[in-house]
Amino acid sequence: MSALLFLLLAVLVSSVGCGVLWYQHRSPNTLDSGIKAFQREMDALAPPPDESERPRAEPAERPPPVTRPERPSRPDGPR
Repeated sequence: MSALLFLLLAVLVSSVGCGVLWYQHRSPNTLDSGIKAFQREMDALAPPPDESERPRAEPAERPPPVTRPERPSRPDGPR
């Protein structure tokens, strides 16, 4: 009888835990929550704002151009 009581207690605790988790994570079904969800989707699908509205980053300084050392000229000779 003790094993059956332990099993019943474990099932009861598990059921209460599942009920609490379901209650915390259930999706809201009010009219206002539906409107907010629709607005979030529309914001996600909206085109990006104009380039003129975005703050521009300052251009990074360019390093000076790399110069190559001059090569010595080859002597003219028979080939």
